[in-house]
Amino acid sequence: MPGEIVMRVHRIRAEVVVAACDAELIGKELPVGKSGRTVTITSYFYGERPVSEEELVWALQHATTANLLGPRVLAIAREGGFVGPDGTGKLGGVPHAEIFAMSSD
Repeated sequence: MPGEIVMRVHRIRAEVVVAACDAELIGKELPVGKSGRTVTITSYFYGERPVSEEELVWALQHATTANLLGPRVLAIAREGGFVGPDGTGKLGGVPHAEIFAMSSD
């Protein structure tokens, strides 16, 4: 599992939500801010099937929204031009980014 990434694609009406994370984060509880609250990283949201870098990039090209967590996933997103150098934050100390596609219509 270390070194792998997992991904799940959620389809909600016209939206295509790609959720991907470094596989070893599944099941971890990460602190949210200083409130004492935590968020559990679940396979229900992020998936459990390992995917290749190419699969992740293809999915991101077709996503309307993406939720990305972990240094490996974020490195792939940066290399693919989906996330800029300052386009990430941290969730419980783990690199995190959300991407939203904006229509020009």
